[in-house]
Amino acid sequence: MLMRTDPFRELDRLTQQLMGTTGTWSKPSVMPMDAYREGDEYVIAFDVPGVSADAIDIDVERNMLTVKAERRPTVRGEDVQMELSERPLGVFSRQVMLADTLDTENIKADYDAGVLTLRIPIAERAKPRKITISADGGRKEISG
Repeated sequence: MLMRTDPFRELDRLTQQLMGTTGTWSKPSVMPMDAYREGDEYVIAFDVPGVSADAIDIDVERNMLTVKAERRPTVRGEDVQMELSERPLGVFSRQVMLADTLDTENIKADYDAGVLTLRIPIAERAKPRKITISADGGRKEISG
């Protein structure tokens, strides 16, 4: 139900980690995610720790889901001297191509403990259903 849009995205993510570069709006860093089916919906969970909910942008255009988030530096006083800074800052993004069988009009988003969770219902037209047919004057049900 989901398709990767850029096969080199993981290579970019590893390169950014090794070089210590941060994402920008023109070249964002990759955002890790999990995707799975749970009952009649697809669930996609994105890791965005340290990002406030108002710094997350979710868009769907046709079947392309785009999630962007920005982790900004924390406010520091004038007398603070940074000793170690390993947490990446900047812009993070992920694009996912959604299948036509998903109902993109009814996506629900929840943000808790640094994890953005999207729940996308499976469209009614894609769910299995029984079809009644008539053959030789009798009726017979088959699973479709």
